[in-house]
Amino acid sequence: MGTVATADVKKPSFVRDWLLTVDHKKIGIMYGVVCLLFFFLGGAAALVIRTELLTPGMPDVVPQADMFNQMFTMHGSIMIFLFMIPMLTAAFGNYLVPIMIGAHDMAFPRMNNLAFWLFVLGGFVFLSSLYFGMPDIGWTAYPPYSIESAGLGLDIWVLGVHILGLSSILGAINIIVTVFNLRAPGMTFNRLPLYVWSSLITAFIQLFGTPALAGAITTLLFDRHFGTHFYDASAGGDPMLYQHLFWFYSHPAVYIMVLPAMGIVSEIIPVFARKPIFGYHAIAYSSIAIGFLGFLVWAHHMFVAGMPLATGIPFMVTSMIIAVPSAIKIFNWLATLWRGSNWFTTPMLFVTVGFIGMFTIGGLGGIFLGTVPVDIHMHDTYFVVAHFHYVLFGGSMMAVLGGLFYWLPKMTGRMYSEKLGKTVFWMYFVGTNLTFFPMHYIGMMGMPRRVFQYDPANGMQIANQIASFGSYLVGAAAIMMVVTIIVSLRSGAKAPANPWGAQTLEWTVSSPPPEHNFIEMPYVTAPPYEFGEAEEQYTPKKSFGA
Repeated sequence: MGTVATADVKKPSFVRDWLLTVDHKKIGIMYGVVCLLFFFLGGAAALVIRTELLTPGMPDVVPQADMFNQMFTMHGSIMIFLFMIPMLTAAFGNYLVPIMIGAHDMAFPRMNNLAFWLFVLGGFVFLSSLYFGMPDIGWTAYPPYSIESAGLGLDIWVLGVHILGLSSILGAINIIVTVFNLRAPGMTFNRLPLYVWSSLITAFIQLFGTPALAGAITTLLFDRHFGTHFYDASAGGDPMLYQHLFWFYSHPAVYIMVLPAMGIVSEIIPVFARKPIFGYHAIAYSSIAIGFLGFLVWAHHMFVAGMPLATGIPFMVTSMIIAVPSAIKIFNWLATLWRGSNWFTTPMLFVTVGFIGMFTIGGLGGIFLGTVPVDIHMHDTYFVVAHFHYVLFGGSMMAVLGGLFYWLPKMTGRMYSEKLGKTVFWMYFVGTNLTFFPMHYIGMMGMPRRVFQYDPANGMQIANQIASFGSYLVGAAAIMMVVTIIVSLRSGAKAPANPWGAQTLEWTVSSPPPEHNFIEMPYVTAPPYEFGEAEEQYTPKKSFGA
């Protein structure tokens, strides 16, 4: 009997296989894991804040007001800079964009790895500000207080934001070049999956907006240490300049946290409605409109900052107009669901009941706050906190979780438990509404944001207690999510290549995909959501070949 010679292939070490990898899928997974760690850290700070607000009197868990300020500064900063933005743009973007357009990898794989490690370094520097004196200036770092804030904590915080910004710009360049240059044959712009459209527009927002933030916080450092007076009114500076620069980035940043979420929703709904998405071009081009208009609304955050009333009117108008492209997406999603064979799996629940429902509530609150006379009354109250969290935590986070469950079989090769997944959804959905809906009321009653003492009259204490207990339910849902993922990895059924019958390219390869995604270059001949009749719904209509 002869013997068969086999090649002795040495398995790469963990460091080479993961930490030094240039595979866009592994880099995307590493982004996701690190972002979720930061999510739990920022979430823990939120629970401390809500526990403190259980009672209106003496401190419960935070002994000093300064410490309360530090706590909400770190909560907001971590959730925005270390979780939501990198999770939606880098984690999902890295994993999905190349494989969705038929590419073997990102255009610049090594730069992709560098961007990830810059993100980790930025997060480490960011958190090291805890050692040097946690900043207490809120995530906006408004002068003049930020100029006078004692200790090195704020300086370290600024350094961390700089590094994170560099990572973000490198990632954005990679996405743009990849989409423009590495699309498979036949993958025209009118056949791009809608998540890729949203990622492309988001990358342009990052590329043009991030330098404005860098300029604002760099000049802030100069005022603190080098004797300049950009923002020092007593020496001829203008604190309003900082707000203009900050919000020129930070309002578009809201769309950095929303547009990719909308892309995820656009991927999931047609698959589980078993219908072609209604208004493909309207959804794609509305992303361009949001990206453009997002740079024209920044001053609606400054209606009470001393800006002339007449100057606020144009920004009020643009703030109303930008609701139109968002509404176009929502109406097209609802039209897709209309008379569809809707299959309410866990991802579908998250993006329909979750994202559409809660983003709509948050959007309606935005119309109030974008109106000059109403904003004058509501500004810096808990109504703003409610609106902001309904959009980003109720909306975008719902899409993150929906996308996580949708692509989990593809990423891990294992199916998850629908029972556990739906339990996570309902816990998260109920907890989020309990937490943030009462804030509309306490905001209208005049409770300012960023305070740890409040008037217990007019039901404020009851509303605050409901909000706090809701936050505990959200915390339990987050732990349940981790349990669901672990159970899936340990004992989930083996995932087929296309468990949902979807038609985008990532579902044409094995679960998890091979190293370079495709054995043969795919050739695309049809749009990505061409679902047919019910009996044909699991048969992809797109042809792929060499």
